[in-house]
Amino acid sequence: MRKVTEILPTQGHRPMELRHLRVAAYCRVSTELEEQTSSIELQVRHYSQLISANPNWESAGIFAEKATGLNRKERPEFRRMIAQCRKKRIDLILTKSISRFGRNTLDMLRSLRDLRGLGVEVYFEQEDMWLNEQRIQILLTAYCALAQAESEDMSRNIKWGIKRGFEKGTSGYAEFVCFGYKRGDDGRLAIDEPDAEIVRKVFEMRAAGSSLGAISKWLYENKIVSPTGKPHWSRETINKLLRNEKYVGDVLLQKTFIADLFSGKQVKNQGELERFLIQEHHPAIVSRELFETINQARKIDP
Repeated sequence: MRKVTEILPTQGHRPMELRHLRVAAYCRVSTELEEQTSSIELQVRHYSQLISANPNWESAGIFAEKATGLNRKERPEFRRMIAQCRKKRIDLILTKSISRFGRNTLDMLRSLRDLRGLGVEVYFEQEDMWLNEQRIQILLTAYCALAQAESEDMSRNIKWGIKRGFEKGTSGYAEFVCFGYKRGDDGRLAIDEPDAEIVRKVFEMRAAGSSLGAISKWLYENKIVSPTGKPHWSRETINKLLRNEKYVGDVLLQKTFIADLFSGKQVKNQGELERFLIQEHHPAIVSRELFETINQARKIDP
């Protein structure tokens, strides 16, 4: 009769704790709430003590930040930690859980693949799993898919709430300040002199036939810096100012939208989604007649 004997593995991952290793920890929370701030402080303290308590471990740094986790481009501490790994300065990374490490499946798996290629081990404390375990790939894919689905669901809920605010005319986006306006004591848009006077001058010059280049030159010669603090106003900046419906007291909402959850890139709404126009929302700086006259031919001159 055939006999099968199981031979247990002799090389596990726990013995790593007995080797001399350069150990780092990654801590992340996703909001600015006070309890989350407390959480990240506890994580930092926990891993600092854990690393220092092991005589075979050398601290390679605690990388902690507040970030969404959807894209590693938005996580500077995570990127800095990966850079240290590429410089061969980290052997092991400790982290609370898979969801803290990242929530975009593709980005997460790519990061872990890179770390495996660099020979860096990762320990997920909550799941009690190591990156180089055989079962990790299947489990990681499942965990990340669930986390990604949660993020997508949260994004849909947020978008729904924003749209409802647009529909009711109560969205906080309507109160975004632009050049010539400020936030009044009641939180609403209020005219901000003397910047508003500069806006009127720009509209008057354009109505009188001045080119965008001539307006830019006048602004520079009069030492009027752009809304972003630059000495020169670009033609595009002036053109956007002249087309901004806020200067007649209106607000057009959802002029842009985020097409892709994970890229986070804003794109111009060219009819893909609804737009919401709120008229007479706040005090006007220029007359509607002047605004409409200038914007009949909507093009930028050279």
